[in-house]
Amino acid sequence: MSGTETPPPSTEGAEYTERLRRLEGARWKRVLDTQAPYRWNIRRLKLGRTLDVGCGIGRNLVHLGGDGVGVDHNPTSVAAARKRGFEAYTVEEFLASRHARADAFDGLLAAHLLEHMPADDAREVIATYLPFLRGGGRAVFITPQERGFASDPTHVRFVGFEEAATLAAELGLTVDRRYSFHFPRWAGKLFTYNEFVVVARKNRP
Repeated sequence: MSGTETPPPSTEGAEYTERLRRLEGARWKRVLDTQAPYRWNIRRLKLGRTLDVGCGIGRNLVHLGGDGVGVDHNPTSVAAARKRGFEAYTVEEFLASRHARADAFDGLLAAHLLEHMPADDAREVIATYLPFLRGGGRAVFITPQERGFASDPTHVRFVGFEEAATLAAELGLTVDRRYSFHFPRWAGKLFTYNEFVVVARKNRP
């Protein structure tokens, strides 16, 4: 995420989708393959068939290597993800789809989503999709650290390890692991792209 570009005030419209396209398509990012470590981080978790909640234009659907289904509240972003060849749905479309059934997914990914909404809204959004995660499946919450959080005014709430762990507990999930990526925790105050990663497990019935 660029620290010099001012994002639109909302994540809902075409303007936000276009910004995601510009950021992801920056030539220097393609040349250096800046997504390589983040792709590795997602794939090493071995989440299996994964529901990507807040998929945007499909960055993490790329990382999931064809084993993911995306859902997003922004129809323009969903259309962009589909144009790239991914299976993606608006919220309404997803809930009416064949995927909205118990135990349909091995993993649930919420990457750079929770910081865009108040705590109650975040809990409601994740709770909507948890029934589709199998017992024993994992939910992964990825959020920006201080520098990244400050870089985007559409971020409304700082979500660190404790906030994500609280959300997991409220939803009946058990936190298995938490770590800073891809540099140690101290780097988050300096490096825009450092992330909190919290991995939680859905308890079996």
